[in-house]
Amino acid sequence: MPPAKPRVILLTGDGKGKTTSALGMVLRAAGHGMRVALIHFIKCDRDTGENRALARFPEVEVHFCGCGFVRNPSPAHLERHRAAAQRGLELARERLQAPEPDMVVLDEICCAVSLGLLDAADVVAAVRIAPAGKIVFLTGRQAAPALVALADTVSDIACVRHGMDAGWPAQPGVEC
Repeated sequence: MPPAKPRVILLTGDGKGKTTSALGMVLRAAGHGMRVALIHFIKCDRDTGENRALARFPEVEVHFCGCGFVRNPSPAHLERHRAAAQRGLELARERLQAPEPDMVVLDEICCAVSLGLLDAADVVAAVRIAPAGKIVFLTGRQAAPALVALADTVSDIACVRHGMDAGWPAQPGVEC
């Protein structure tokens, strides 16, 4: 008998494929008729191959709650990122508590925590309010120890080599 709590899966590490792996699980869930909420923290580009594909699935709702990747931000820019992440966490709380969706993906939430945009304890508290049977995916680099401890399944995706380091630009179907 499964535990009387939500199932929590964490995908972290410096390798490519954390979001892609979570999207594979979204596809699997949609194939079983499950409802899914995908909440992007950090990312804001709606014109990607995966977003175009997900638009074909009425079972999947996609939310963008980020302002883009954070690189040497000014204090005002950092505050804008923090406010967006907080709005995303509020949406996550709503979707985690609701009877539907069956699965909630919090994409790049580990990055939001590692950048100081969100507090790990607040993320843990949000996930813990999810009812038994809800499936929760957390993705992003540098997962905080509290998020690792929270998860039932943790995968650390390591980078052995990345084509961008060899000069390959972001390529449709691969990176975008």
